[in-house]
Amino acid sequence: MDPTSRISLLGERWRASYALPCYRAAVGLVPELIFVDGALETPGGGDSPRPQALAVTNGRIAAIGSTQHVRGVAGPSTRAVELGGRSLLPGFIDAHVHPLEGGLSRRLCDLHDLSGADAYHDAIATYAAAHPERPWVTGGGWSLADFPGGLPHREALDRLVPDRPAMLTNRDGHGAWVNSAALREAGISAATPDPVDGRIERDPDGEPNGMLQEGAIDLMERHVPPVDPTERLAGLLEGQRYLHELGVTGWQDAIVRPEDQATYVAAVAQGALTARARLALLWDNKRGLEQVPELVERRDAAASAGLDARSVKLFVDGIIENRTALLVEPYVEADGRPGSDRGIPMVEPQLLHEAVTALDAEGFQCHFHAIGDGAIRLALDALQAARQAHGPSPHRPHLAHIELIHPDDLRRFADLGAVANMQPFWAMHEAQMRQLRLPVLGMERARWQFAFRSLLNAGARLGAGSDWPVTTPNPLLEMEVALTRTDVEHRDGEALFPEERLSLDEALAAFTIGSAFVNHVDTETGSIQVGKRADLVVLDRDIRAPDAGPLGTAQVVATLIDGRLVSGAL
Repeated sequence: MDPTSRISLLGERWRASYALPCYRAAVGLVPELIFVDGALETPGGGDSPRPQALAVTNGRIAAIGSTQHVRGVAGPSTRAVELGGRSLLPGFIDAHVHPLEGGLSRRLCDLHDLSGADAYHDAIATYAAAHPERPWVTGGGWSLADFPGGLPHREALDRLVPDRPAMLTNRDGHGAWVNSAALREAGISAATPDPVDGRIERDPDGEPNGMLQEGAIDLMERHVPPVDPTERLAGLLEGQRYLHELGVTGWQDAIVRPEDQATYVAAVAQGALTARARLALLWDNKRGLEQVPELVERRDAAASAGLDARSVKLFVDGIIENRTALLVEPYVEADGRPGSDRGIPMVEPQLLHEAVTALDAEGFQCHFHAIGDGAIRLALDALQAARQAHGPSPHRPHLAHIELIHPDDLRRFADLGAVANMQPFWAMHEAQMRQLRLPVLGMERARWQFAFRSLLNAGARLGAGSDWPVTTPNPLLEMEVALTRTDVEHRDGEALFPEERLSLDEALAAFTIGSAFVNHVDTETGSIQVGKRADLVVLDRDIRAPDAGPLGTAQVVATLIDGRLVSGAL
């Protein structure tokens, strides 16, 4: 039996009984690396007893136990890392993220770390002056809450960028702020009708005001000069570098177009892709079932290049803040009464049923963007149609965002085998929640938001992601909000429906083994167990210590994949 097989065999024994003090990977195998005197987060979690040490052989976890036992496994050439009581965790896995977009945003006009219209204005003017060679000013990351009604105006952007088109997407990517030059370039005027999947915001006289919602962005994007392949690759690698710095060892890229896939292929060809990446190929809502064979071809081409592209991303709706999220009952109007607007379904229900059934038959995992309770119900209905057609599925579909779930649909996640892919950083009382969400939902329905505890109680499996660059990709900050439901910038503030809080063990599981399950790599990574790959994160403290402080204040010291350092230092 080869060494890797022997390690895997011992891994199975460990999974059956990991309370034993230590397992040697195989007789005669000496680990190249050991971690000792630490606080390991192994399956089951809890405060104590916890293993103190771990050994790595051939990129896999070969032994777990006490410091004394693991030191006994080491040989003269083994490197020992003294943890000094700090936490050693499995690598974080982000089940819904945009690494290429996030990396590119850090190289363009990046507004993500700013707050307030004045700060945005200064940054845009500075960027435009520093890059006169760029035919367009592009980037984004501004917050809806920093403008009345979430609607900045073209005239402000005209003053900042008077000499060329400018387009800056908001933080969630569902709206774009453009100047007059961009509107002229795209031929968008008072006479331009709204697309079926979006909206052109307008002044009282009917002229576009400079804000494009959802599908209306497509009217502009086709005129923006494409990013060249070299810059795209640099963006992906910058995104990877930043995610590794935060302890992220794997992800599911939530929107992969053909040009994005080509960038991943280039990264693999150069040996530059170190993360465990799964690609979600984008379903084009403007087309029909004829695209299924094309997606199969793209998946197979990705596999030939060493990439996993067995997921398909389907947009079911938009977002609550601009009333494009699909609701079961109408949005609340300014007078406090329900109106007639239920949002915008991005895909016709019958077509979604047929698409999900066809994709399921081809072996694809469906990755849904579903925010409103109407969209979540529609996605679950589509999965139910696929189950009725094919029976149980091994493809592990998941619904991302799941911001507003009707109580009648909570149990359907478990019944249909659908993973609830949460982005917990949004589950807090902050300006956008107060100004743009609570008023249009009404307080009774607002309590259905971010129902993480209710999902677990209903038997659902949780995965987790950040949706970066929409919000921070820092898993520790994300998990802190899942634990507290309070704003990390105002930790003594009001909690958002605290009955939906998660425990530390539950939040850790979602960002590790839960997301590993989503990506079909849970037998290889996602937890610290003998036989699994040594995808590990070292923190600067024991996160369970009484004096550890808020979880989001902890820092990643080192990130390893297959036992090799990809960020930080040991």
